[in-house]
Amino acid sequence: MSKIYEPLDDFKPADLPEKKLPFWKIAGPGAILVGLSIGAGEIIIWPRIVAQYGASMIWAAVVGIFLQLWINFEVGRWTIATGETVYTGYSRVWRGFAPIFILLTFVGWIAPGWGRASGLALKALLVGPQGWGSDTFWTVITFAGVALILFGPKLMYHSLEKTIELLVIIVTIGLIMVAFSVGSASTWKELAGGIVNIGYIDPRMSVKSFFIALVFAGAGGTANLFYTFYLRDKNIGMGGRLPELQNPLRGRTETVPATGFIFEETEENRNRFIAWWNYVKKDQILFFWALNTVTILLFIFGALAVLHPKGIVPSPGSLIWDEAQILGEVWGGTGRIIFLLVGLATLFGTQLALVDGVGRSIADIVHTNFKGAQKRDVSWWYLLVTGTWIVAGCLITFVMEKMGVSELGFLFNAAYMGGFAMAIYVPLTLYINHRYLPKVAKPGRICTVMMIIASLVYIGFAISSIIWEISTRIG
Repeated sequence: MSKIYEPLDDFKPADLPEKKLPFWKIAGPGAILVGLSIGAGEIIIWPRIVAQYGASMIWAAVVGIFLQLWINFEVGRWTIATGETVYTGYSRVWRGFAPIFILLTFVGWIAPGWGRASGLALKALLVGPQGWGSDTFWTVITFAGVALILFGPKLMYHSLEKTIELLVIIVTIGLIMVAFSVGSASTWKELAGGIVNIGYIDPRMSVKSFFIALVFAGAGGTANLFYTFYLRDKNIGMGGRLPELQNPLRGRTETVPATGFIFEETEENRNRFIAWWNYVKKDQILFFWALNTVTILLFIFGALAVLHPKGIVPSPGSLIWDEAQILGEVWGGTGRIIFLLVGLATLFGTQLALVDGVGRSIADIVHTNFKGAQKRDVSWWYLLVTGTWIVAGCLITFVMEKMGVSELGFLFNAAYMGGFAMAIYVPLTLYINHRYLPKVAKPGRICTVMMIIASLVYIGFAISSIIWEISTRIG
């Protein structure tokens, strides 16, 4: 073990930085997570489920987001208290979690479902789905846009935050316009009925499909863990003691410590932690939970009003175009263009946040854990991983297009693998927060109970999915 892994330093003693700015001056990390969350689960997977099965299972989308709210709370708790990423916390429990989470991140996100879906949305908006250019060509265009946003400015976080905030605004306004244009009282009533129909699962839906839908209501998979990086780069809590991740293409970068800090339980530190903890709660409740719930229900509402009454279950790759076309019939060309813009903003925002989050995750795990990795700055590793990821995404899209595999298959597989990752890291996050944090920072009773419930849900579905896989193959 010692030959493979770099020794992890103990926490350094340090006081928590004081929270000096009001919430709206330092808001942002939760908004990036919303931009990530309103991706394929909201615009493709859940609307397609509603188009096929109606409103009966909408409750699961609402529950999925609510469970992830508590997960994000605990990810935020670790980072504001220590300044470390949660991945470093997992490595404090067992060094073997380092390669496991690299593998989970790689397997969960390497197939570029969002990149291809984003490229298709751009193609549909500009030239129509049957227009000029291959899927690969348009996907390369969107990946080029991602690279420009991430590696144009000196500090990557700021361009990421501003871009995704703009995209979220476009999505929200567009969805409200669509809802008012196609909605009726009966559709709203049907939507409400699905929300309160808790526990119902359509008998035609497999355990695997339901697990995927539950995971992708919200960020899902290891994407919830990206919150740890955005808090650090925004200098929230103990993250204020660490430098921001800088663009290695724009000059000299600062060395980011691999391990974090722990504060002594003085009255001042106790008050400072409570102030930062209130920030995390407000950030997640307002942005992730409230805004995410509203947007997913608006996407579902559109499918319920436009697709389901006509009995249209879109084929893979055409849901956004099909819904936009029907909106065009109801509302004219303006409706079609608005929905295509919403689709592009949604999917590109997710693609951008995923490339960044995957790059940060693997770079952080490698830099922190493996011998010799700290000879290079974490920003160098980020550039290497992100650049490789973008090139691989374009190549995989080309291969899959030639093989006739749709982006929907990419997305479902990502959610499926992400669910197994959640079955591991949800209880693990609760464990490190109880084991390592000072008493005032440990999870309270309500947070602990909700994390136990979330753990049981994801572990239960992971086991059920394995049993389902075995039984379908034997059968």
